[in-house]
Amino acid sequence: MAQHSAAPRRSQPSPAPRATPRAGRPHLAPLDGLRGLAVAAVLLFHAGYLRGGFLGVDLFFVLSGFLITGLLLSETGRAGRIDLAAFWARRARRLLPALVVMGVATLLLAWAFGSPSLLAFALDDAPWAAAQAVNWHFIAEQVGYWNASDTRLFSHLWSIAVEWQFYLAWPLVVLAAGRGRRGEHRVAGLAVVGAVASLALMIMFDNAVDTTRVYEGTDTRAFSLLLGAAAATRPVRARLARVPRQAGHVLCAVLACGLVASWALTDGQHAPGLFEGGMFLHSLAAAVLIAALAAAPDGHAGRVLGSVVPRGLGELSYGLYLWHWPVYLLLPPDVLGFGGLPRTAVLIAVSLAAAALSKRLVEDPVRFRARWATGRRGLAVLAATAVVAAGVWVAIPQPRLGAGTVDVHRLMEP
Repeated sequence: MAQHSAAPRRSQPSPAPRATPRAGRPHLAPLDGLRGLAVAAVLLFHAGYLRGGFLGVDLFFVLSGFLITGLLLSETGRAGRIDLAAFWARRARRLLPALVVMGVATLLLAWAFGSPSLLAFALDDAPWAAAQAVNWHFIAEQVGYWNASDTRLFSHLWSIAVEWQFYLAWPLVVLAAGRGRRGEHRVAGLAVVGAVASLALMIMFDNAVDTTRVYEGTDTRAFSLLLGAAAATRPVRARLARVPRQAGHVLCAVLACGLVASWALTDGQHAPGLFEGGMFLHSLAAAVLIAALAAAPDGHAGRVLGSVVPRGLGELSYGLYLWHWPVYLLLPPDVLGFGGLPRTAVLIAVSLAAAALSKRLVEDPVRFRARWATGRRGLAVLAATAVVAAGVWVAIPQPRLGAGTVDVHRLMEP
């Protein structure tokens, strides 16, 4: 490129106009930071230090609904259609390789070091996890999330299954309703109606002793994803664009602090009204926060969330979520020889290391199409991985469970 012999005169900078960013923009730093905040809440909840940290999963759901719907609407507006095969292939590249590697490694580690009960349940649950239907498996088998999940190495994968089921169904809705001048209005209306219907189902089913059905059901948790989807549409973004910039920054700060406060103050599954609208309100606040951050990411809350630590955690969030639960269960206090905060620090450090390796060696090469992950090489690697995964599951012998072999590691032991 030719250069001018003299530098042009620099003009005085002018304030950037308030613009509505394209919805679904996947790499806004504050949204990466929200992922980091969500996964930190889940890690602390499972370690027994943040009773409402499970609501971080709701934040994940809302983020997924927002980002995926933004991408789908962008493609619809640009091309007038959605390449469903390409969309599902991108989702598969993002989610499945790291999931398969974690699953195979977990089975091998459970075989080598885990208790017989952990291994037996893992072998039973693995095919359902592979089929992205493990949430319905747990519901059908009455595996209580709140009182029996620490017997299952793959119990945390219920949320990945819910997201995958959403990815299969929601693009069809956007494809059918999202075209034309009023397409985004129709998508927004369907998302809101679907969210309200999902809330109604949660309230209707919330009469059992165990709330696992409403907590893990795709139908009863869809409102989080759908509220995020509604927040990605033009009608919602246009209304947020009318909010004065400073007021938008204050709104982001208030909502972010409110979400964190709710995680600290919520009394676990026994929180009053949690399954009668409380979780819906949490997801609604998260949806407004995400849309507001996407519209005005340069406020104080946006800068804090987009700083190095939250954003770094966000970039590792998928691997962290996949690996932390098997690590927690396979390294109980009696194995490490200590509990409490020192054990929690070790568990989080090991989970971070596993997530970093997953990102560097598996997730990024597949996502960004390294040579070995594309073309014929990619197909060969895919086929070999599937054969290895199935072979490991078949080859590991079923343990014999007797009266003296059931040794369930209690996660919350200090």
